[in-house]
Amino acid sequence: MSFNQRAFLWVHHFMGASPWLDGFGVFLAEWLPYFLVLGFFMLLLSQPGWRKKFYWFAEGAIAIMVSRGIVTETIRLFYHYERPFSFYHFAPLIVGAGWSFPSGHAAWFFAMATTIWYMDRKWGIAFYIFALVNGISRVYVGVHWPFDIVGGIAVGILSGIVVHWLLTSSREGIYKTATPVAAQR
Repeated sequence: MSFNQRAFLWVHHFMGASPWLDGFGVFLAEWLPYFLVLGFFMLLLSQPGWRKKFYWFAEGAIAIMVSRGIVTETIRLFYHYERPFSFYHFAPLIVGAGWSFPSGHAAWFFAMATTIWYMDRKWGIAFYIFALVNGISRVYVGVHWPFDIVGGIAVGILSGIVVHWLLTSSREGIYKTATPVAAQR
């Protein structure tokens, strides 16, 4: 038995022990992502000026699209790893479809957390923690292996870093103070 399987069975063996714990696991796996997206928009609204708001929204959206829509799906196109509930033949607590590796949720939320970390370090750390909690809960409910989450974390963080690096020159433009028109004459 591989380390991935042992780690999965250790986390997953708590499933079914308590309806409260199962309900909390489902909440974290299915509903926490909505709160994370809402938190991202709240942080965007707290940014001064529409340019900063738009810039950080665009950077986050691009990082998410690259990590979840391009890199994750490209990996899944070539690497087919079945989900734990299919491998062990049990009913998961939530619906999961498609190939397992890497976790699309982890890729999405770690890309978003990386963008947030560049915007505001304290919020970024909180988002990293909540994204990890979401990943662990997806192992608990039976739709991902631990290495799926680790792969999604790597894809999300690397995508966020690369997008941030590629947008350096455009970011410098929004942080310069605009010279008033009267001063330009």
